[in-house]
Amino acid sequence: MKIKVCGITNLSDALLCEQFGADALGFIFYSGSKRQIMPDEAYKIVKQLNPFTIKVGVFVDENPVLINDIVRTVELNMVQLHGGETPYDISLINVPVIKAFRVDKNFDYSVIKHYADSFILLDSFDKEELGGTGRAFDWNSIPSELRHKIILAGGINSENLEEVFHKVKPKAIDVSSSLEEFPGKKSKEKVIQFFNKINFLRRTYADNDEFKLTP
Repeated sequence: MKIKVCGITNLSDALLCEQFGADALGFIFYSGSKRQIMPDEAYKIVKQLNPFTIKVGVFVDENPVLINDIVRTVELNMVQLHGGETPYDISLINVPVIKAFRVDKNFDYSVIKHYADSFILLDSFDKEELGGTGRAFDWNSIPSELRHKIILAGGINSENLEEVFHKVKPKAIDVSSSLEEFPGKKSKEKVIQFFNKINFLRRTYADNDEFKLTP
């Protein structure tokens, strides 16, 4: 199970998460986010990272032309979309896409079938926030045939990681606020605790079915 840490805003946090085992790092370019980073600042960080670490740009209802421009200038490997993007919008993007859906009790999982060419991320619905809420949705609502295919986000932390590994078994998880001191700044203590727990659970629930995020 692969690990993406999102909301990276500075080099020290990026290197910390990379050092302790993050497979992918997320940079949020959405102006409405507390964790927004400018493309030029993201590029300075990306140039210092291991070339095998996946760099993901996060956007919300952005013009695909601008997305492709930022992908090129920042040297991103993937993008993650949190708005109302259509399959056609996604077809205009030049790198692999993670399409995020915000799940509440009325969420219709059948919509996912229209995004067969994208990786699928499931996050918690919130009226005010498009991500990084720190709250989990009802994981029991995820259809069993989807669980091993999705990226899981929303309220994942050291305390409920075992449930994620044992019960949901997603392809990957995406964490942000649970590793922070405050929005945009990671806590070294929380990052170390989180990845220590991850490594323990990986040994306990060994799974050879890798989530293949390739640059």
